[in-house]
Amino acid sequence: QVQLVESGGGLVQAGGSLRLSCAASGRIFGTILTMGWFRQAPGKEREFVAGITWNAANIYYTDSVKGRFTISRENAKNTVYLQMNNLKPEDTAVYYCAAMQFGPAGSETTANAYDYWGQGTQVTVTS
Repeated sequence: QVQLVESGGGLVQAGGSLRLSCAASGRIFGTILTMGWFRQAPGKEREFVAGITWNAANIYYTDSVKGRFTISRENAKNTVYLQMNNLKPEDTAVYYCAAMQFGPAGSETTANAYDYWGQGTQVTVTS
């Protein structure tokens, strides 16, 4: 079974930066095609943040983070990163990484299309 482990969360002031990392481990048969980040704040639904296909040909961001967040990956390590700059209090949430291996192409922004999920890492941004 594939496991995903996030790291890099923490508490920062508004305007600060954090870099999240997520590494996949376990028995992986075939290539993980897409990796992404989702987040969930208290009292709110889980929302898509960013996604990236295996060759980085397609990258997706939700509108609220465009120009501030950057997603990247190192395929040899099965690792995805999320560089978060100019953080705002509304970015406060638990951030989850996800990996898609069997989901259909074109569903990169849909949570149900992902096959594996991490445990989440807390990001807190103070005013």
